[in-house]
Amino acid sequence: MTVWLPHPLTGELFDSPVPPGTGWPEDPAPTGTLVARSAAGVRRLAAAADLAEVEARVSVCAACPRLVEWRETNARGKRAAFADQPYWGRPIPGWGDPEPRVLVVGLAPAAHGGNRTGRVFTGDPSGDWLFASLHRVGLAVQATSEHAGDGQRLVGARMVARVRCAPPDNKPTPTERDTCAPWVQREVGLVLPTVRAVVALGAYGWGGALEALAGAGVEVPRPRPRFGHGAEVVMQGPHGPVTLLGCFHPSPHNTFTGRLTAEMTDAVLARARDLGTDSGIKQLDG
Repeated sequence: MTVWLPHPLTGELFDSPVPPGTGWPEDPAPTGTLVARSAAGVRRLAAAADLAEVEARVSVCAACPRLVEWRETNARGKRAAFADQPYWGRPIPGWGDPEPRVLVVGLAPAAHGGNRTGRVFTGDPSGDWLFASLHRVGLAVQATSEHAGDGQRLVGARMVARVRCAPPDNKPTPTERDTCAPWVQREVGLVLPTVRAVVALGAYGWGGALEALAGAGVEVPRPRPRFGHGAEVVMQGPHGPVTLLGCFHPSPHNTFTGRLTAEMTDAVLARARDLGTDSGIKQLDG
């Protein structure tokens, strides 16, 4: 039975998962957007798309049966705290400036975070931590990101997840990771001309960033550099130098235990911000 619930910001009624083209805030996909239903389909549809079309096609992807079932099961079952809300229940596209100087790469959406709100890194404790830091260093216009359509905006920055669907236990399988890879690789390739700093959240984001940068023509060292908080690797890309920075993932495990503090997060993001400025570029070049 279809249960339509009001969007918490607009009050419009939506089913869960949300069908494309029905008016959800920031939904990039109109009705009729092409749907990838296999790894080959992902490769084909990603390669043929510009940035706006990548966002649209990502948001309706159905290539990984286990992830489709998990994201939709959570969208229909909901968490008690959000039982009165519709859930996005679809893959999460990249979000932010289409010509970013700073790119943030993370793991995957959360089942009751991005999978609920429709925006990457939004609606869960990790996203709360990350957006607060982005705001403190001047890369976001608001300190919170509560839901798609809340007025939040990134300044010279963009956010992507290596895997675009919420996975069980936050652990996508290697096959799911590889199936999803063409989406992030294509997106990174499209925005790379303006990117000067890439912030990888955790080792998983680090690996995905290196793969995507290599696929976009960046000269990645061999052996590939290891992840570490505060690690910096300067690489030469087809449009100029690109610096990869490591940051511990802002998971509750890391933030509650003090392994990652607000000051540590701010330092990495502020460094990325500075590298994205003209003075930062001149510093790398000279």
